[in-house]
Amino acid sequence: MATGELSIYNLVKFQAIPPDWPGGFWWHWLFFTVVVIGFVLTMVMGVIYIERRGMGRMQSRLGPNRTGPFGLLQPVADAIKVLLKENIVPVAADKIVHWLAPVIAFAPALMIFAVIPFENGALLADLNIGILYVVAISSVSTVGIFMAGWGSSNKYSLLGAMRNVAAVVSYEIPLVLAIVGVVLIAGSLSLNQMVVAQDIPFILLQPLGFLLFFTAGCAEINRSPFDLMEADSEIVAGFHTEYSGMKFAMFYLVEYAEAVAISAIITTLFLGGWRGPLLPPWLWFIVKVMLVFFAMVWTRTTLPRIRIDQLMAFAWKFLLPMSLLNLFITALQVLADWPTQLIWAMIIVNFAVMAIIILIWSRFFFRLGWGRIEV
Repeated sequence: MATGELSIYNLVKFQAIPPDWPGGFWWHWLFFTVVVIGFVLTMVMGVIYIERRGMGRMQSRLGPNRTGPFGLLQPVADAIKVLLKENIVPVAADKIVHWLAPVIAFAPALMIFAVIPFENGALLADLNIGILYVVAISSVSTVGIFMAGWGSSNKYSLLGAMRNVAAVVSYEIPLVLAIVGVVLIAGSLSLNQMVVAQDIPFILLQPLGFLLFFTAGCAEINRSPFDLMEADSEIVAGFHTEYSGMKFAMFYLVEYAEAVAISAIITTLFLGGWRGPLLPPWLWFIVKVMLVFFAMVWTRTTLPRIRIDQLMAFAWKFLLPMSLLNLFITALQVLADWPTQLIWAMIIVNFAVMAIIILIWSRFFFRLGWGRIEV
C-alpha cells in the first residue's frame, strides 16, 4: 500500500487492542468508534434509499424522487417526521421495560461492527475469536425484541416477539454451521484473518454455505419472506405495534442496521471483505455490502411471505440437514488437502454438489408436506 493512499488505517494509524488500554491509545478507540457509528448511520440511510428505489423499479413505479435530487433526502425527511411524532406509552404497559427495549435491541446491531474489518487492520478490536463474538452479540437483540413484546401489554406484540425468538433459535443453528465451514477453510476465528486468507473468495469454495448463511441471516433479522414477526395481515405490526415516535424510529433503525451488519458479515466471510483491485479497500467493502443488501431487496420483492409452520419446517427439515451435509463435505475437502493446481476443479465440484443437493433434498422436503397444514 502506498504511503499517500487514502486509507482508514493510515488516517488513524490504528493498533488493535492496545495493551495499555485505556491509557495511551484511548483517542484511537474514540475516533474509530465515532467512525463506526457514522458509517452505520450513513449506510442505513443509503440502504433505505436503495431499497425504496429498487423496489419501485421492480414494481414498475418510480419510488421516492421528490425530496432532494433523485429523492436522496427522502430518508432524512422520513427520520425527521418520525422523530417529531408523539411518544405514546400504553396505560397497561411496563413502562421501564417498554422504554429500555429499543435501546437493548439497537446496541448489539452496533457492537457487531467492532470486529468487522473495513480494510486490513482497520477495525476496533481484532479479536482472535471475532466470529464467536459476532454470533454471541447477534443473539442479544432478541432480548430487546422480547422485552418490547412483553412490556407493551399487547397480545399481538407478544405474539410477534415470540415468533422472533422461535425464528432466532431455529435459524441460529444452520447459520453457525455455515460459519464453521468457513472457519475450517480459513483456519482462524479472526474475521481479519479470514479476509486475508481469501486469495479466492470463499463463496467459490463454499457456495452452499453462502446460500445457507444468507437465508438464515435473512430469517434472523426479519427480512422477507421471513417477516412473520410483523405480519400486518395477522398481528398488526408485531412487537412494535405499541411504539411511536423516537422509540419506533429506533426499532426501524435496528432493522436496517442488522441488515447492514449481516451484509457486512457475508462480505467478510464469503466475498473477500475489503480485498479487490484498483479501488481503495474500504470502498470495495462498501460496494460489496451494498450488493449483498440489494440481493435482500430482490428477495423481498420476489418472494411472498411464508406461514409460521413453513418458517419452522424450513429451518429444521431443510436448512439444518443441508448445513450438516455442507459441513461434512467441507471437512472432507480440508482433510484431502487439494493441491493448488486443482483448486478450480474443486470449485466446479462444489457448485455441482450444491446443485445436486438442493435438487434432491428439495424434492424430498416438498414430499414431507410443505403446503399441508395439520389440523
